[in-house]
Amino acid sequence: MVVLFLLILVLIAIFILPVSIPIILALLTALLFEPLVKLTELKFKCKRKVSVISVYIFIVAMLAIIIYYTVTSLIGRIIQFTKDAPEYLNKLSGVWIDFQNKIFLYTSGLPEDVVKSMQNGFNDILNSFRDSLLSFFNSEKIVSLASEIPNFLVSLIVFMIALFLFMLELPELKAMVFRHLTMDTAKKVRYMTVKLNSVIFGFMKAQLLVSFIILAVAFVGLLFIAPKYALIMSIVIWIIDVIPILGSIIVLAPWALYQFVSGDIAMGTKLTILAIVLLVIRRTIEPKVMGNQIGLSPLPTLIGMFIGLKLFGVLGFFIGPMIVILFNTAREAGIIKLNFKI
Repeated sequence: MVVLFLLILVLIAIFILPVSIPIILALLTALLFEPLVKLTELKFKCKRKVSVISVYIFIVAMLAIIIYYTVTSLIGRIIQFTKDAPEYLNKLSGVWIDFQNKIFLYTSGLPEDVVKSMQNGFNDILNSFRDSLLSFFNSEKIVSLASEIPNFLVSLIVFMIALFLFMLELPELKAMVFRHLTMDTAKKVRYMTVKLNSVIFGFMKAQLLVSFIILAVAFVGLLFIAPKYALIMSIVIWIIDVIPILGSIIVLAPWALYQFVSGDIAMGTKLTILAIVLLVIRRTIEPKVMGNQIGLSPLPTLIGMFIGLKLFGVLGFFIGPMIVILFNTAREAGIIKLNFKI
């Protein structure tokens, strides 16, 4: 019986979980906002349906405002960049010509074979960089990315519908689960539920706290480096920084590289330093803050994030610590017993 149960769990993990991510995220989000629904219901003395609709509209409105502001700002910057592209290309051409002239000047006293070898080496580097850019922006990758947009939209629609339905029917789902539990098991599950609710709230609080630190440091740094783009770029960095391992590097590394190539070594260096500072802040503060908020020490938090990232990708960055928390909670509730000796 136990073997059959474990086999079913493995099959679910392999075949069902990967395609059920929008529904699972909707359930977790509904559990996350359940305290807010209950607070609204109690505060305004309204029925659960009205409370759920109010909270749901609030969530959708906040997401819509954030997405609208971010997308419109990015589109505006992209349009401006396309207008300035010819000027940037002219600058790059001038930088390349100046670079070649300096090479000719510095190598004027060297043997001809050495000069040709150096020129061929620089040409190879330039051609390799060009080929890398062309391969990155090739038609296959663009078509592949475009083909994922419908899947993303379908997943988003399923998530939003499932979120509303889960928020509406969460008490019935809980009652249905508890009907199949004994009194002792129900007591343990209630303990786990209370513990997990506080842990999930702490997890979200930790992520929000770290993200605001990143936003503040990015904004202050960009005020000194590029005041004109400080606000919008710090917001973009704040949103993208949630991506594990890379984060703000995705934004700042290409920007710094462009400044180096265009000849502005000082600004390129400043952007590189800012990227390193943000990366260090994220990787050192996050495990500590998360450990304090969710009741885990930094070491198991870091291990859970790393293993989760390797097993589940980006979502594993959040799933890993949650699995560790779930295991610890089940152990504290007495569902999992490890009082053995070897």
